Formats: sequence, C-alpha cells, structure tokens
Amino acid sequence: MHRLDPAAVRRFLGALASACEPVDVRFLWRPQLKDPGDEMVLAAAINGRADALVTHNTRHFISAGSRFRVLTPADLMMEVSE
Repeated sequence: MHRLDPAAVRRFLGALASACEPVDVRFLWRPQLKDPGDEMVLAAAINGRADALVTHNTRHFISAGSRFRVLTPADLMMEVSE
C-alpha cells in the first residue's frame, strides 16, 4: 500500500496524464496471453515501446514479464514516491 494522501495521488495522476501520448496500434501480437481480453493492453504496450506494464492483474501478464517490468499500481506508486 502506498502512503500518499488523496491530493498527492491526484497530482501524480494529473502529471501522468499530461505526459501520456496516444499509441497507434500498427501491429497485433496475438495471441500471447491466456486471457484474450488482455491482448489489447499488451498490444498498446508493445506498440508504445513501454518499459513497464502497470496492472492490478499481474498474473495475466506473467508471460509478458520477459519484455516488460510488470507492476501493480501500488508498486509503481512506491517507486515514484521513493
């Protein structure tokens, strides 16, 4: 669990949103995951050349762990707050 108050979380999310860029999905890498509903997340991460994939559903992305760091939102918040 992170130790940030709600105002700090809002500031973080605002900063994150301002740094985000749209990703054109030009290549589909399917099927890669067990849950077909997760494939769009993986395709966006690959096409966006992401370094990490942040999700509450880490167990569905274990197979993507060789390509990305797979983190929970709480893990990310802990890293950012350090």
